[in-house]
Amino acid sequence: MSDTTHTNNCKNHLSIVIVEPQGALNVGAIARVMKNMGLFRLVLVNPQCDYLGEEAQRMAVHAKDILAQAKLVDSLATALAPCQRIIATTARERTLRSPLETPRQALPWLLAPNLPSALVFGREDSGLSNEELNHAHRFVKIPVDPGYSALNLAQAVAVCAYELHQASLAPVPPVSAPQEAVMPPVPDQVMPLADAASLDRYYQHLEKTLLDIQVLYPHTAAARMAKLKRIYQRSGLSEDELALLRGILGQVDWLSQQLAAQNSHCHQPSGEL
Repeated sequence: MSDTTHTNNCKNHLSIVIVEPQGALNVGAIARVMKNMGLFRLVLVNPQCDYLGEEAQRMAVHAKDILAQAKLVDSLATALAPCQRIIATTARERTLRSPLETPRQALPWLLAPNLPSALVFGREDSGLSNEELNHAHRFVKIPVDPGYSALNLAQAVAVCAYELHQASLAPVPPVSAPQEAVMPPVPDQVMPLADAASLDRYYQHLEKTLLDIQVLYPHTAAARMAKLKRIYQRSGLSEDELALLRGILGQVDWLSQQLAAQNSHCHQPSGEL
């Protein structure tokens, strides 16, 4: 495979996801820099601006096709449903109990050929919520001068798009090269990774089961599930591994129902003689 082919293929399945963008000028600028760097899949989650309006078109210049082809969705979960590798951008260091990496360290991980992936950016004023961050496997923070650390949304996309483009130009590593050295810290797997939609269904099943058997309680379920999700997201579950876990939950559900039926039978009042 030539380097040119590698450059084209490795970006074909990568989406730039923007959650609730508020400025049409920003969206237009994002489309322009995406086209500059050979990125074409723009996903907008519940945009709060006219992303096809005059301001966006003016900023996009020759990238109006990126705006016209942008995918519009109503939730981040929908945007990420087919993705197997997800990186979120954030400036949160104290509230996020996961390592923050630089774009140069983390973003090459998104460029595996034929693997649906996404790079997620939050709102201009508040970024991504903790719940939204829980969808990601890894997290990126752009290193800037602490004297003025606030980056404009379009500028943040530009920095990351540039790093993705530079990473895509690198020669394909030989098959014998250790994969951990190419894309740390999450090792590649031979089996296909589970996509975000499958993981979401598993999390819903897990929460219901843990509530049923009283490992979780309603008033603390959200916080505990957030911690469990972080564990699973770091592990990079394959489709087969997720199926195994779903099977275990199914068996736990069955046993729980059997015990509930036995207890109900034992506590039934005896009939009159």
